[in-house]
Amino acid sequence: MDFSYIDIAVFVIFIAGVVAIGLWKSREEKNTSEDYFLAGRGLKWWLIGFSLIAANISTEQFVGMSGDAAGGVGLAIASYEWMAAVTLVIVAFFFLPHFLRAGIYTMPEFLEYRYNWVARLIMAVATLGIYVVLVGSITYSGALTIETFVKARMGYEISLWAGSLFIVVIALIYVVTGGLKACAWADLIQGSALIIAGAIIMILVFIKLGLVNEATVLVDGAIKTVPLDSGMSAWDRFWHLNASKMTMYLPSDHPKLPWTALIVGLWIPNFYYWGLNQYITQRTLGAASLAEGQKGIVFSAFMKLLIPFIVVVPGIIAFNLYYQNMQEDGVFKSDMALGQLIANVIPSNGLFGFTLAALLGAVISSLAALLNAASTIFTMDIYKKYLNKDAEQKKIVSVGRMCVITFGVLAVVVSAFVLDSPKLNKGIFTVIQEVQGLISPGILAAFAFGFVVKKAPRICGAVSLLVNIVGYSVLKYAVPDLNFLNRMAVCFGLCLVTMTIIRLVKPMAEPITFESTTDLDLKSSKGAFIAGMIVIVLTVILYIVFSPLGVAK
Repeated sequence: MDFSYIDIAVFVIFIAGVVAIGLWKSREEKNTSEDYFLAGRGLKWWLIGFSLIAANISTEQFVGMSGDAAGGVGLAIASYEWMAAVTLVIVAFFFLPHFLRAGIYTMPEFLEYRYNWVARLIMAVATLGIYVVLVGSITYSGALTIETFVKARMGYEISLWAGSLFIVVIALIYVVTGGLKACAWADLIQGSALIIAGAIIMILVFIKLGLVNEATVLVDGAIKTVPLDSGMSAWDRFWHLNASKMTMYLPSDHPKLPWTALIVGLWIPNFYYWGLNQYITQRTLGAASLAEGQKGIVFSAFMKLLIPFIVVVPGIIAFNLYYQNMQEDGVFKSDMALGQLIANVIPSNGLFGFTLAALLGAVISSLAALLNAASTIFTMDIYKKYLNKDAEQKKIVSVGRMCVITFGVLAVVVSAFVLDSPKLNKGIFTVIQEVQGLISPGILAAFAFGFVVKKAPRICGAVSLLVNIVGYSVLKYAVPDLNFLNRMAVCFGLCLVTMTIIRLVKPMAEPITFESTTDLDLKSSKGAFIAGMIVIVLTVILYIVFSPLGVAK
């Protein structure tokens, strides 16, 4: 199947339309830091909801999660999504009120609001370091998808750096010009298209599974090709081949996602990512009110429950259908699953162009969010705080735009010349999660402890961050067999114990008070709260259904 002219037209129109709408909707923004970095604090719930999903679910997720599903983790990798749904509800009602009351631009800024400037500086610098890896990772996942399907479908090669450059340039066009508001409007289109494209892939891959005569399975550690009964439906074939992969609970010694990680370890990256990670929380910080922010977050939580069915299940089937094609130099690369699906199941009648545009739009959306967040942290937490305290608004926005370009260049370099390594055959999604463990447990511990323990000394924030960085690094090399999620749990506990000791030895004379510094409406949404409780109940049901004793067998 070729890339038809109608596919080319659909692809070009979609990408051009996304950029044009993002620029058009942000055309009236003034050159102030609040306008550029936080969309003038005027985002409505539906923009926030779709923007959260689009910023999160890109080819990092589509490539990484479908790849992990194909590589042996199976449906269990959906815990990143379903536990995120519960996390989002908690963030909406326990984290967001504190952040909006403080009137902050960045997460590091809140650490100064609660602790001191040292904690803010450490978090800002560490986060920017991690973001260098993340911009490269997101760009790499998108470029790898381009490289894979072009080779599989058209028979010729596109270099990784060329794909990376294309993705970065598109993101730069509207982020540099329009800031967060341009990102949010682009996300509205790209988030919707992404869910539709995922559903299209899932439907077509089931149709394909129903037509083949044989499939690949993993039996007792051995790869086997087995014949399929022509009388079986695609759904029956799927369960026949993959019943063992449709559980949320893997053995305690599983190298990627042991069931023990569901108790503590997996909650840490979830709470950090959805509640304290700048490139996600920036959308909620731009909310027009607390109620709008809460409704947007809960709306995205509902969508998170659907994502595994359009990402993980097709990844599992990719292993059945295209295992032989997912080899490179004799090594099985699970991250090629999505590229193989796109190349082999999407027809050239416009659907191929739409699917490609939606997936690339998703990676562009996530990259744009990350570029905007990195720019905000550098500009507000480092440049304005230490380098030019009296900078005018126009100068602050200019520095932010230059920072976006700088991180865009780094994205291409890291993607094309660092991450394209055989060492990453364990999956880009896992690599991304593991790298963030350097900071996420310490940051989460500092925020949570600061919320709850009102007499915790101001030094606790910096101590928590440093203890985690050192502890995580030591455990990485001293106990290499310890799963990274369990490593996070150990470090999280270590940070809490350390801060507790400091609190007992020298508590603050008076409890900290979180004074309001904003004129936003901080009234909570009762409707969003009820909807959030429904999300939590649905999540529990899913974990029961897809358990060893559940009805899905």
